[in-house]
Amino acid sequence: MTNSSNSQIDVAFERYKWLAWVTGTVLAFNVVVALPYKYLLHGESHWTAYSWMAHGWLYVIYFLFTLDLGLKAKWPMTKLLWVELAGTVPFMS
Repeated sequence: MTNSSNSQIDVAFERYKWLAWVTGTVLAFNVVVALPYKYLLHGESHWTAYSWMAHGWLYVIYFLFTLDLGLKAKWPMTKLLWVELAGTVPFMS
């Protein structure tokens, strides 16, 4: 591999790592704060819906960044599918 391809992989990995952390943090917030607020405290607020919507869009971007990383790193298709699956099922990773 050349330095250029290593640099591209490093950039793709940093994007993947950052977005995986943000997406997971938003999911944790939703599970720990939004769900109890809505269902245990019977809170009626739009922020819970917006928070879940944000998580959904972040996940779509995370999925694309994972695909980008796998293609740049030339992972075998099975590894790419396992990494994608690990981000789909909470706590699988």
